[in-house]
Amino acid sequence: MIITGLLLGLALGFVFQRGRFCVTGAFRDVWLSGSRRWFTAFLVAIAIQAVAVNAMISAGWINPNIPTLALVAVVGGSFMFGVGIVLAGGCATGTYYRSGEGLIGSWVALIFYALSAAVMKSGLGAEFTASQRDETQNATTIHDTLGISVWFLVLLFALFVGCLLVQQVRKTKAPLATLPPKKTGLAHLLFENKWTPNTTAVIVGILAAIAYPLSQATGRNSGLGITTPSANIVEFFATGDTTLIDWGVMLVLGIIPGSYIAAKFSGEFRFRAPDAPTTIRAIAGGTLMGTGTAVAGGCSIGNSLVQTALFSWQGWTALLFTFLGVGFAAKSFVQTHRRAGAVVSEVPQVAEVR
Repeated sequence: MIITGLLLGLALGFVFQRGRFCVTGAFRDVWLSGSRRWFTAFLVAIAIQAVAVNAMISAGWINPNIPTLALVAVVGGSFMFGVGIVLAGGCATGTYYRSGEGLIGSWVALIFYALSAAVMKSGLGAEFTASQRDETQNATTIHDTLGISVWFLVLLFALFVGCLLVQQVRKTKAPLATLPPKKTGLAHLLFENKWTPNTTAVIVGILAAIAYPLSQATGRNSGLGITTPSANIVEFFATGDTTLIDWGVMLVLGIIPGSYIAAKFSGEFRFRAPDAPTTIRAIAGGTLMGTGTAVAGGCSIGNSLVQTALFSWQGWTALLFTFLGVGFAAKSFVQTHRRAGAVVSEVPQVAEVR
């Protein structure tokens, strides 16, 4: 049954690549240009998943694990993760799918992300991580704390996202004229037609919801996750322990080939080597990503996409402080302000996230 993880990973990799779905760009755009286009799309993915997942919970089909909030760990780890994804040029999923496009800088970031996550989860840093994760508050989900139905939050959030979409549509300008398509039919839709952020977000939200029953069927009561499976791959190569190869590992193993297929047939695959400064940023960013997400208990997917849909305190706290970390890094590293004049330049990134 764990083969379903590989199949879902292939689908996700394909969708991430074709839709250019990456949290780094979504958050960074808000800070640097004031654009909420991709941030709104990210909220759409959460809303779609929230409706589907909570319906499955209500029906008794799934019983996902929801962590108790470890406030200090989540705040510090998520902020560190936010800084790391800016330096690395992509979040956890962005780094995976850009690796499938042939971006060697993303390979570097991905290696150090997985290595540092493994160190913090089961290596030299495991004791520190456990000590931080054990300092918990009496808070699991927002609705339990408030003593209300989760459906009140689901509907309120869906209404909020709907308002953002209406506002976005009103501001949308008429599309520019495009060149005649070279492909027709399904090939045009899959490999040539430009995917909009909201279309991509709807598909991601649906796939994220599907992950729950597929994963639970193998005994893993969780949704999408990137960090722990990435760390497990490193640990497997170090120990040869085949029990580490679970549904989650198969999921992340499917993302890169899924992205490669999308990039290859859309003409976007090519090997690109980074310069020395970009490589250094990739190493630093990947290390901060892996360390931060291990301490926080999840990355931009496990926390900011998945746990938010469950309205867990960990998910929404992580989303907030990842967003703040991205803002800090964007202002500190992406923009450099000169004292004389208002000249702003961007630091070259490991990957252009969109």
